[in-house]
Amino acid sequence: MAVDPAREPVRRSLVSRLREGLPRNGDTRPHFVVCGADALVYTVAEELANAGHRVRLTVIVPPKLRPDVPDLGSLRGVRIVRADRLDERTFRSAGLADAAALALVMPDDVVNLHAALCAQAVEPDLRLVIRMFNSGLGYGVRRLFADCAVLSDAAMAAPAFVAASLGEVAPTHVRLPGRTVYVARRADVRPEHVLCALTAADGAGRVEVLPAEPAPEAERPVDLVLAEATGRPAGQTLAAQRLVRARKRRRHPLATLGRALRAALSRKLGIAVLITLAVTAIAGTVLAHSLDDVDGFWKSLYVTLLTAVGSSDVETNRDPVAQAAQLVLTIAGLALLPLITAAVVEGMVNARLALARGTAANDREGHIVVVGLGNVGTRVLRQLVDLGLEVVAIDRRPDARGAKVAEQLGVPLIVGDAALEETLRSASVATSKALVVVSTDDVTNLQAALNARSVRPDLRVVLRLFDDDFARRVQTAFNIDISRSVSRLAAPAFAAAMLEREVLATIPVDRHALLVATVQVLAGSPLDGAPLSRADRHLSVRVIGLSAAGSERVDWAADPRQVLSAGDRIFVVARRAGLRALVEQATPPPEPLMLEA
Repeated sequence: MAVDPAREPVRRSLVSRLREGLPRNGDTRPHFVVCGADALVYTVAEELANAGHRVRLTVIVPPKLRPDVPDLGSLRGVRIVRADRLDERTFRSAGLADAAALALVMPDDVVNLHAALCAQAVEPDLRLVIRMFNSGLGYGVRRLFADCAVLSDAAMAAPAFVAASLGEVAPTHVRLPGRTVYVARRADVRPEHVLCALTAADGAGRVEVLPAEPAPEAERPVDLVLAEATGRPAGQTLAAQRLVRARKRRRHPLATLGRALRAALSRKLGIAVLITLAVTAIAGTVLAHSLDDVDGFWKSLYVTLLTAVGSSDVETNRDPVAQAAQLVLTIAGLALLPLITAAVVEGMVNARLALARGTAANDREGHIVVVGLGNVGTRVLRQLVDLGLEVVAIDRRPDARGAKVAEQLGVPLIVGDAALEETLRSASVATSKALVVVSTDDVTNLQAALNARSVRPDLRVVLRLFDDDFARRVQTAFNIDISRSVSRLAAPAFAAAMLEREVLATIPVDRHALLVATVQVLAGSPLDGAPLSRADRHLSVRVIGLSAAGSERVDWAADPRQVLSAGDRIFVVARRAGLRALVEQATPPPEPLMLEA
């Protein structure tokens, strides 16, 4: 019997549900497996456990987890499997054969790739969601597996840290069919380029996410919008250009020479040299005035210099003032020569020690200091350099992931503990534009931020913390410009990819992660035959485009009264719960199973 093409998506959805919902043990809930070893494994598991779906969740972790990973046992209904290796034996014991999707979020790209190959041997039709830092490797992995999503938590988080360091909106760009959209302030874009509002002040000091578009006469300001990119420089690019121009104007030769001298000489030695020079100048001036002016200025200078280097003769016929000046000048000269020698030697030694330690010369200003060259720090470093900004990096390890990248880009790397004030001073944090602290140690990050503020109270500090509530309180208490959790920011995208929603991008807005996605209307669903306005929900889902069934063209200004039909694709910006509700609206209710007698 021929199958109605309009009902084919329904049939495929039902078959998929049957495969996912009828495991050997009779539990009808779909089974998801997450493998990881750092904070991201907890946030992804938490996101899935609280997603509102009835799912079975298995988490595979190493026997010993890092101390910053919360207790996975606190998540209700989560089965925990501890294993040294992610191989076929481990996956079979975890029940991967009946799983609907597997998320591999280990912090090592090669480990994730090897695990994906082992998982495919256990279950060839499994959906894979893989964490990858190396973008080139990620593209190859995506082609290797039929049903695979490759995501990078570092790539999702880095733009927010870069923008915060410049005091601008996170430069989030999303490529959609026929156009590129980005996040901007409403005042920075023309009204005809705005797709939808992302945030707005509600008048009571709170920020609404995904509010309704205000009426033209409304006075309520809309903070952030999703707009079409038209080739104009983004706000953070303009900020970087202004910063570069300002730094070039400040680079006067005399100022550069002064900073170089301060870096080469210790404070005590510099003071001693300055005092001796002052005494020499005063005594030389007094002696010059006591000489006969017949021979002019040259004779006065000649006698002064020879006296300073100890080549003076006893002059009994001079007045007492001149003799006293000559005596002081001779003694000052005896002290000046060793001090000059000591200054030269100390400058050379300091320069050699700085090269050996990899420390930066203390002659920078207007630069940005990046602490931590892990996955996120390396991404931040690249983006700042791409913007033409001067960067100084700090990491405890000389072999950190981003150390080679820093060397290739010509970025000075200071190997030391950023929690120590002297390490921050060696990076010229007092004259920097901003401090971006993105290491994986919360204690080090917070201590570095507070020490930097003690060096310079008005310094812009961008701080990475794992615990979202702790980050919010730190931001309020210490006036930190931004304190975010990378894993919290990335978890919704990983969870959405596992649930087989077509998520195109994740947009960080305020302390939320909005999802840009497409939802297909299936035949027999509540949205089939309903107006497009039914898909739009206040503070939850905003429709930004519509593509008719069988067409690649997207209408980015679709009429809300347009009637939807099976096969239509709706482009939306949504919160997690809103997207889940929209998917349910676009899916027909399950048909009762007809069992033979």
